Amino acid sequence: MSTSTKPSGSTRKTWLKITAAVAGAVVVLLLLVLLAKWLRTMPGVQDFLAAYPGRSELPESAPLGLPAWLGWQHFLNFFFLVLIIRTGLQVRTGTRSPAYWTRNNQGLIKTKNKPTKITLNLWFHLTLDALWVLNGIVFMVLIFATGHWMRIVPTSWDIFPNALSAALQYASLDWPLENGWVNYNALQLLTYFATVFIAAPLAIISGLRTSAAWPKKAAVNKYYPIEAARAIHFPVMIYFVAFIVVHVTLVLATGALRNLNHMYAASDDAGWAGFWIFAASLAVTVAAWLLARPIFLRPIASLTGKVTSR
Repeated sequence: MSTSTKPSGSTRKTWLKITAAVAGAVVVLLLLVLLAKWLRTMPGVQDFLAAYPGRSELPESAPLGLPAWLGWQHFLNFFFLVLIIRTGLQVRTGTRSPAYWTRNNQGLIKTKNKPTKITLNLWFHLTLDALWVLNGIVFMVLIFATGHWMRIVPTSWDIFPNALSAALQYASLDWPLENGWVNYNALQLLTYFATVFIAAPLAIISGLRTSAAWPKKAAVNKYYPIEAARAIHFPVMIYFVAFIVVHVTLVLATGALRNLNHMYAASDDAGWAGFWIFAASLAVTVAAWLLARPIFLRPIASLTGKVTSR
């Protein structure tokens, strides 16, 4: 009895769709670049770029440089987000869980009703969520205590025409001159603002609504149904994936050593310290991805609840 190794018709169709989508995206990007380059030949556009170079001036009291604590924040945020996205996809696709977890109904968290049994994948996802939120709270306290909020919060209306200018410069492949140690360009600033103050809260609010921790008979459920939360949660996850891909690409393409020193070594030089710290943080993240298996998660989960096979 022989087995065919040829791909099925549905598999071939799937790959054809993926290939067509990639080819279409490349064509659209090429047309966008050509359009941006043509626009930059127009006198009016050139005047606009001269008036709005792509960055807004920061307030005089804005701090200079990036502190060491921000490097730790950057690593922890990346670490938690990567694993949150992985476990979120596992929960969403309904991957069969190898184990289940039930919270110990005693100690600090004690409820009248019996705790709900959840999959080990969901437990890991919620645990990572809690750590990510805690890291975010620390970040918020530090940026407002040190004045670093001025680097990611718009303080002038000219941020919008400058963001358009920066976008046009990126699209034409003649990227804006910048020095992230001193000031982000306007498009970066708006993106960081949207990520920290819009996307992150949306992820938290929608994630809480879809979790088992949310009360099933809460009065607000009538106005905030679980379907609405799900409609928000997945697109926000897609946003974070896109943000990570674009962010990493630009970091590596616009002076990798200096950018990595800014982000990880609290330094404005072009040495290798930031690169090696980044490489180590990447190795830690990959190791956590590979070790996030039931054999390692079971004993950790059992510290706060009962772990069963069904």
